[in-house]
Amino acid sequence: MPKPAPWVVHKFGGSSVADAGCFRKVAAILESAPAGRLGVVLSACKGVTDALLHLVAQAELQDDTFRAGLQQLRERHAAIAHELLPQPSAQEYLSIFDADCRDLTEILNSVRLTRSAARNVSDLIAGYGEIWSTRLFQRFFAASGRRTGAVQWLDARRVVVAEWGPLGPGIQWPESRARLAAEVPADFDGTLIITGFIAADRRGVQTTLGRNGSDFSGSIFGALLRAGEIVIWTDVDGVLSADPRRVPDATIIDSLSYSEAMELAYFGAKVIHPQTMAPAVTDSIPIWIRNTFAPHKPGTLICARPASALPVKGITSIERIALVNIEGTGMIGVPGTAHRLFGALRERDISVILISQGSSEHSICCAVPQEQAGAAADVIRSAFARELAEGQIQSIDIDPELAILAAVGDGMAGMPGIAAKVFQSLGTAGVNVRAIAQGASERNISVVVDGRSTVRALRAVHAGLYLSPHTISVGVIGPGTVGKVLLQQIASQSGRLREINLDLRLRGIMGSRQMLLADPGVNPGNWPEQFQRSAQPADLRRFVEHVRLDYLPHTVLIDCSASAEVAAHYADWFAAGIHVVTPNKKANSGPLEYYRRLQQARRASGAHYLYEATVGAGLPVINTLRDLIQTGDEITGIEGIFSGTLAYLFNVYDGQRSFSDIVREARERGFTEPDPRDDLSGMDVARKLIILGREMGLTLEMQDVRIESLVPAGLAHGSIGQFMQSLPQHDAQMARRLQAARARGRVLRYTGSLSASGDAAVGLRELDARHAFANIALTDNVVRFATRRYCDNPLIVQGPGAGPEVTAGGVFADLLRLTAYLGARL
Repeated sequence: MPKPAPWVVHKFGGSSVADAGCFRKVAAILESAPAGRLGVVLSACKGVTDALLHLVAQAELQDDTFRAGLQQLRERHAAIAHELLPQPSAQEYLSIFDADCRDLTEILNSVRLTRSAARNVSDLIAGYGEIWSTRLFQRFFAASGRRTGAVQWLDARRVVVAEWGPLGPGIQWPESRARLAAEVPADFDGTLIITGFIAADRRGVQTTLGRNGSDFSGSIFGALLRAGEIVIWTDVDGVLSADPRRVPDATIIDSLSYSEAMELAYFGAKVIHPQTMAPAVTDSIPIWIRNTFAPHKPGTLICARPASALPVKGITSIERIALVNIEGTGMIGVPGTAHRLFGALRERDISVILISQGSSEHSICCAVPQEQAGAAADVIRSAFARELAEGQIQSIDIDPELAILAAVGDGMAGMPGIAAKVFQSLGTAGVNVRAIAQGASERNISVVVDGRSTVRALRAVHAGLYLSPHTISVGVIGPGTVGKVLLQQIASQSGRLREINLDLRLRGIMGSRQMLLADPGVNPGNWPEQFQRSAQPADLRRFVEHVRLDYLPHTVLIDCSASAEVAAHYADWFAAGIHVVTPNKKANSGPLEYYRRLQQARRASGAHYLYEATVGAGLPVINTLRDLIQTGDEITGIEGIFSGTLAYLFNVYDGQRSFSDIVREARERGFTEPDPRDDLSGMDVARKLIILGREMGLTLEMQDVRIESLVPAGLAHGSIGQFMQSLPQHDAQMARRLQAARARGRVLRYTGSLSASGDAAVGLRELDARHAFANIALTDNVVRFATRRYCDNPLIVQGPGAGPEVTAGGVFADLLRLTAYLGARL
């Protein structure tokens, strides 16, 4: 006789058999399975077990509506039977169902009279759901006739012997194997439809396998049948790297070891209960987690030696945790302290989830469920009453509302840097770590964090370990000349950013009068249409609140305005952990007291502040200056043409066209600030000198800078329109100045200079026609650094210093630089 094919056990959960359509999906999956023997373990139809237990609770309360509830269950199963089965078969099924209902009614009447249901009674009633679903499916699948061999119903109560103990149901394997042999011949070559969840004790009294019992049943029958594999069918595509409700970018893990799956399950991942895997683990039976509603997807394999190369498989958490901390000098070097502590907690059935102790032995802390925190404090104070009274233990503290976050993966063992990535990710996200634990296996790194930071911590670590894109919440203030081009540049690079696992989540855009708030985000490629359609009145406080989400680990505000009012909020944003990227010069060149508060707030919170575009648009002026200073060079002076706008004006101004006409053209092309007076007044250049001076450590204020303004007297105030209309009246004065310079063989250039002593000056200078500043491209900035190293031949940074493209490029470069600081791989 040929040897029968190996068994494959399929287990389908309640959501997989919720209705007639689901029954058909299950049948289709089984019909398409490779030839061989199948063990099919079914849960009750979705919600039925809970409904049966609710009937028990109603009967205990002497609530007669349990009869109506039972009738509803009958109607639900009858509807499925009539849709799936031929009429005679459906009537036969319902005849047996009605007999069960009569038995249940008698049992529930007894519960109603006694107002109490013993555990064995609750187990008996709760187990009917699996009996009903498997009887129905056996008839349906047998009638299809699409698989060879018999389709036999198997009542697990006649096979599985379970005795409950302190650790839950214990399977009596010898007796269970003997019973299976009696029920199923060794040469059986068909399909078994098996009730999940239920079993019997040695006396033959029905019991259950507890919550997740049907998964346990699948594993038990996999071991009893010596299956080649077990497939757990559910309503997700496999085991996810994190809870998708918390981390939307969670991905399917291709394969896990048994140990990894157990660790993830212990810490709350919706995988499979550790206990239910035990029979499969003992016999090294592979377990697949697959989706009933997407059977074409491969799912997740749990086995002894997974092929996955990922060092970290998942990030998960346990919430509503309290940390118990015991400190005392009398504990140092005293054996038995931990034994007394955990023995006392065990006596009160208090579960210890995590333990952390320093090598000094001065303190021990452990995590317990928050609902047991009060009892834990009482029992510990009682156990150590004498030590507390004598001062050997100084304090016993309970810290509630915490959560445990765990990173799990066999590949972490022996791989340096994993823990560093975890803690760096938490640190940059502003999440404080309260306690740490890691086993010698290095399979798990657990940290205790504030419960309110759980989602942010999960997302930060998940991204930090490259399991999902680095997500940064972005808000753009000032979608004008520069801001508009910045958004275009971000949109143009969106594909590349996705390729490098970077998600710049644009959650809001705010102008001077209106703002656009979007959830989950604005598409930077068509934001003008969205803005026109959904804009609302601008409110900076609401804008920031919307952009800053607790569950996104990082928030950056990009200020493309020239507003001093907006810049006045930077310090508060830094204090809240919000990063800022800006070309706005107002904050760094404003009052020195505010500048110092700004830097102090940034350092205290760890927030990043990037403002390269405040000087020289996209040119690396500030970074060059920092590199010189940080490598020990001494700056003796800085001079240059710091305004691309004024460079353009005096490169183009040759007397053929009026000065006012050139100013108007420059404004239309986006080469000037929104108000050209900000450029012509010299204030813009002066601000840049102040920014550079403060980078050098100088305590410059605006009044310390000598400024020559090109704004004619009487035009400093009034609207922009009035200024532009009146400017031509002063063209003759500028023409005379140009003619005088030309008569001396010179050119006009607007420059700024700064010495190491703090001497700062801004103004229109006559330069020799051969001077380096006299021969530059139209909008070039030229910055010359004279230093101890670069004394004979100064270091020069030169390039376009005006225009929306280059300025926006400088801001975008700062934004990408920020993402690298936050852990993104560019």
